[in-house]
Amino acid sequence: MFIVLKNNPDPVQLESLKSWLTSKDIQIHTSEGTTTTVLGLVGDTSTIDIDIIAALGIVEDVKRIQEPFKNANRKFHPDDTVIKVGNTQIGGGNLTIMAGPCSVETEEQMVTVAKAVKASGATMLRGGAFKPRSSPYAFQGLGKEGLRLLSLAKKETGLPVISEIMEVSQLPLFDDVDIFQVGARNMQNFNLLSVLGKQDKPVLIKRGLSSTYEELLMSAEYVMASGNAQVILCERGIRTFETYTRNILDIGAIPALKKLSHLPVIIDPSHATGKWDLVPSTAMAAVAAGADGLLIEVHNDPEKALCDGPQSLKVDTFDELAQKLLAVHGFMQELEEGSS
Repeated sequence: MFIVLKNNPDPVQLESLKSWLTSKDIQIHTSEGTTTTVLGLVGDTSTIDIDIIAALGIVEDVKRIQEPFKNANRKFHPDDTVIKVGNTQIGGGNLTIMAGPCSVETEEQMVTVAKAVKASGATMLRGGAFKPRSSPYAFQGLGKEGLRLLSLAKKETGLPVISEIMEVSQLPLFDDVDIFQVGARNMQNFNLLSVLGKQDKPVLIKRGLSSTYEELLMSAEYVMASGNAQVILCERGIRTFETYTRNILDIGAIPALKKLSHLPVIIDPSHATGKWDLVPSTAMAAVAAGADGLLIEVHNDPEKALCDGPQSLKVDTFDELAQKLLAVHGFMQELEEGSS
């Protein structure tokens, strides 16, 4: 980071600034030109708030040379992070398929879908017990009962489960959930992220509706700074001017996030498109682009689903897609091995 000072800065304010920076274990290198003085800062500047410095009357400009996310940064962790969950893993060349209904509705629905997606090759079961909805009148999920049914399906199939947590008070209910999912609306719920950072379970963070890559990575940083290095990034589409699809799937996020960070990247084509018939092609594109896994909504009777039926695949459609996804993944691995 470097700080550009205004001409003839007040000596008292300048000394106060230097003392404060020194107290943060920051080394200061001063470069004095004919008209401009620049302070070069060396050390861990991730905890330094740029806005505080920029507000000082003696400061002309402040710039970061290095990204503010340290734990999630590939520069500090060149090897890909691999997260083990049960008998499977996320990252490390593995394709993780997380599948299941948007909302847990009944025992029959949950167990039926769980057995079907496992038979098709899914290695993780997804299901929402708590549902953040735009309308207060829409189905909000079964809550505690939904988690019980999800746990029952887990016992029936042996699949580890992922489910969305919306607030800190729900934490005691998630004992049998293997991965905490933080939804797009909660991506910057920093209190929740910090608490999840103290848990010994992986955390999947979905990108916010209009969030940048850096903002997503800073959310991951909140979890990691609290001690939990098991973080998974999820691209689920962003909001733009286009209305044909529910959101716009940012395929470019996959190589970009993998360049910036060592964390696994998962794609949710169901929420990105909002239409079941667009899910297969976008899911395959994501695998070809290097995604570590997919989060796909599957329902045994989408027409009667209590939540997001139009974007949910039927079990037979998912079975066909899963085989294609595994084939694309195998082909991409062969290409990579052949070029190395």
